[in-house]
Amino acid sequence: MAEIVVVAVNRAPLFHLSVPLEVFGEDRTDDGVPQHIVRLVAGEPGALVTSGGADLTLRSGLEALATADVVVVPWWRHYEGEEPPARLLAAVREAHERGARVVGLCSGAFVLAAAGLLDGRRATTHWKSAAKLARLYPAVRVDPRVLYVDEGDVLTSAGTAAAIDLCLHLLRTLDGADVANRVARRMVVAPHRAGGQAQFMETPLPPSGEDAFATTTAWALENLDQPLTVDELAARSLMSRRTFTRQFRARMGASPLQWLLQQRTLRAQRLLETTDLAVEAVAHRSGFGSAVALRSHFQAALGTSPREYRVAFSRQGTAPLECAVAG
Repeated sequence: MAEIVVVAVNRAPLFHLSVPLEVFGEDRTDDGVPQHIVRLVAGEPGALVTSGGADLTLRSGLEALATADVVVVPWWRHYEGEEPPARLLAAVREAHERGARVVGLCSGAFVLAAAGLLDGRRATTHWKSAAKLARLYPAVRVDPRVLYVDEGDVLTSAGTAAAIDLCLHLLRTLDGADVANRVARRMVVAPHRAGGQAQFMETPLPPSGEDAFATTTAWALENLDQPLTVDELAARSLMSRRTFTRQFRARMGASPLQWLLQQRTLRAQRLLETTDLAVEAVAHRSGFGSAVALRSHFQAALGTSPREYRVAFSRQGTAPLECAVAG
């Protein structure tokens, strides 16, 4: 059980405050989801009012960060050119130095940058604010293209829906892919969008079942254990490889091979969590071909081995959740 503290500041949008509360704070123990301790606290003194005019009366302040395992800063009013309060910056720095993971959602990245936690690191924020973040904090390696960045102890996301993606990603690291998928299903959102996907896409995603992309991706998910190729996927979509690759990236925010790797990783995670299959069998069923390839990818992508992942997240006896087509 983790203690997660969400920091509210004056004029923050209700949606931004609600995202981490919804992902981490709802009681879903009836669905096998572990319960975390989640608190919304005041990041500045005085009465707080949301951007929509709702008054916030909060019982705790920055002292709550002293025991938090995760600190989430969902928003900051950077467009007014206002520096975050010194007490807020000090509390965030102290929590990080103590070992807490610190998360900046959307413009919350400006607070992390002002606290010096992003110096020399990759980070992101809403694409409209990325240039300003880079200008104000030149030591930060700002990437305006991606949905979120996980630097281990410091995480940042783009705006609005990307905050959901990062919170689900963080939940996945805390409780495993199966739990994150259960929460995503309850929230009726895509279970996994990789951080490297684009913040916005040149062409909207097609509604399910209405064109070749929906048909092809659904077929690929059913055949992840097969040695799928881009040429084969393109042929199923009745396109040339070049056209398919270009349109797939524009619509899905990732290349076909990146998308396949993401889906195979999720399949392997679910199998490790929910079955007692040998690692070799998991590797074949998820399309990695061999235990050696699976171990290599897990170490590079997740920083652990399949065996260690299973020990940490195994929930045998629960049924695996099917993966929706991630956009």
